[in-house]
Amino acid sequence: MEDVLERFRRLKAGVDESAKGRSDKQHEKGKLTAWERLDILLDEGSFQPIGSFILPLGVEYEPGLELNMFGDGVLTGYGRVNGRDVAVFAEDFTFKGGSMGKSHMDKIVRTLDVAVRTGVPFIGLFDSGGARIQEGVHSLVSIGDLFYRNVIASGWIPQISVIMGPCAGGASYSPALTDFIVMVEGASYMFITGPRVVKSVMNEEVTPEQLGGPRVHKSVSGVAVHVAKDDEEALRWVRRLLSYLPSNSSEQPPIVKTGDPPDRPSELVEKIVPEDPKKPYDIKGVIEDVFDEGTFFEIHEGFARNAVIGFARISGRSVCTVANQPRYLAGVLDINSSDKIARFVDFCDAFNLPIVTFVDTPGYMPGTNQELGGIIRHGAKVIYAYSRAHAPKVTVIVRKAYGGAYIAMASRSLGADVVFALPTTEIAVMGPEGAIEIISRKELAGKAEEERAEAVAKLAKEYREKWANPYVAASRGYVDEIIEFRNIRSKVAGAMETLTGKKLEYVQAPKKHGVPPV
Repeated sequence: MEDVLERFRRLKAGVDESAKGRSDKQHEKGKLTAWERLDILLDEGSFQPIGSFILPLGVEYEPGLELNMFGDGVLTGYGRVNGRDVAVFAEDFTFKGGSMGKSHMDKIVRTLDVAVRTGVPFIGLFDSGGARIQEGVHSLVSIGDLFYRNVIASGWIPQISVIMGPCAGGASYSPALTDFIVMVEGASYMFITGPRVVKSVMNEEVTPEQLGGPRVHKSVSGVAVHVAKDDEEALRWVRRLLSYLPSNSSEQPPIVKTGDPPDRPSELVEKIVPEDPKKPYDIKGVIEDVFDEGTFFEIHEGFARNAVIGFARISGRSVCTVANQPRYLAGVLDINSSDKIARFVDFCDAFNLPIVTFVDTPGYMPGTNQELGGIIRHGAKVIYAYSRAHAPKVTVIVRKAYGGAYIAMASRSLGADVVFALPTTEIAVMGPEGAIEIISRKELAGKAEEERAEAVAKLAKEYREKWANPYVAASRGYVDEIIEFRNIRSKVAGAMETLTGKKLEYVQAPKKHGVPPV
C-alpha cells in the first residue's frame, strides 16, 4: 500500500508542478499562469481541483506519460471568494494554446453542472486558441454542450467570464451567454472570425486589436462590461462584483455594514443638479451622494455613456442603479443605451436585486440612423425589462422626463413601486419649447425671428409653470411624493426597507414565457 500511495503522490505532485512550471512563456507576455490567476481570485488555500488526471482525446494512460498531458490544458474545481463558494475554471495557454479539446471541455461542463446543482456562481478564466482543430467534431460537440449549460444556468447562478488571452471562433459565444465579460488590456481579444479570415473573405486588413480588442468591446460593441489593466486587476474586480451578488436566485443579496446612516441628508445633490433644465451635469455625483459612501460600483462605463448602470448599497443592502446621464447626449435613450439598461434590469431582477432608477432624459434619440437602426425595437426592450421585473423598483425623477422615455424609465405605468420627484422636475409629452412650436404654431406664424424667439420663450415659461411640473403628475398619483433634494437618500432607504418583503401576485394568462423584443 505504501508503494501505491507513494507512486500516486509523486504523480500528483508532478502533474501540479508541471502545470505551475510552464510560466516563462506567460510571464514574457505580461500574463499570469492559470494557477497564479486562481491564487488571486480565490481565498487563500480554498481551491479544490477536479479532473487533474483527465487526458486529451485519443491519449491513453501508460507509465512514463508526459506530465503536461494530464488535465488537458484547463484547471477546474471549486473554491471560495470572500468566504462564499464558487465554481471556476482557468484555461492553460501553455498546453496546446489552451485549445478546447473534448476532455478539456468535458471538465468545464462537469464543473458548471455541479455549480448548477449546488447553486454557486460560475467563473470562467478564458485563455484559449479556440476549438482544437485536430479533434474535429468531437471538440465542437463539447463546446456546444457548454453553450447549452450556460443557457440552462442563466438566471439561476451568476456567470462571469474573464477573457485573459485569445477567445476566438464559436468558443466566444460561451462568454456572450454569461452575465458579465471582463477583458484585460493588451492581452485579450474576442472575435468570431479572425483577421486572416476577414482578409481572405472580405479583403479587409485588420489587426486582432482592431477587430476584437478590449477597447473595441468596451466602447463600441458593448461586449465587455469592464477592461482591466492587467490580470490581477481583472480578478480583484470580479471579487468585488461577487460581493454585491447572491450565490443564486433563491437567495437574497448580501448585506454589509457600511456605517453610513440611512437618514444622512443628501447635501450635495442640490449643488450638483443645475436649475437650468438644459445644462449638463454628472449624474454619478447624485448616485454617490444618495447611496452608502464608497459603495457605487459602476459597470459598462465605456459603452453607451448616456446611461449609467451599476451596483451600490443603501443601509448596507445591495441594490442596482440605473440612470440617464445628462453629461452625454443630454441623457437621451438611444439604441445602445436601451440595450445596456434592459439587459442590466433583467439581470438584477433575476437575482432579487432592488432597482433604483434616476431619471433625467429629454426622450428617445431622433434621426434616421436611430430609426433605421431599430430604435423602436431596441427601445421596447427597456419597457419590457422594467414591466416584467418583480424586484422592488424605486424611481427618482431628478429633473426632466419627456415623452416615451418618461414611461420607459421605470414609471408608475410599468410597475414602479414608489416614484419620487423633485420640485424642479419637468414631466411632459415633450420639452416646453417643442410643445409651444406645435401648440402655438398659428400664433407664431409670420413673426420676425427675434419676436418669434421672445414669444416662444414666454409661452414656454407659461407652459412649464402650468403643465410641465411635478404637481400635475402628483395630483393624479403618477408621482407618490415630491421631495427635497436633501431627502432623496432617506426616502429611498425608507422605500427599500418597506419593499424588502415584496411579493408579486397577479393573474395572467397561462403561458411558458413572454417573447421579448430582440
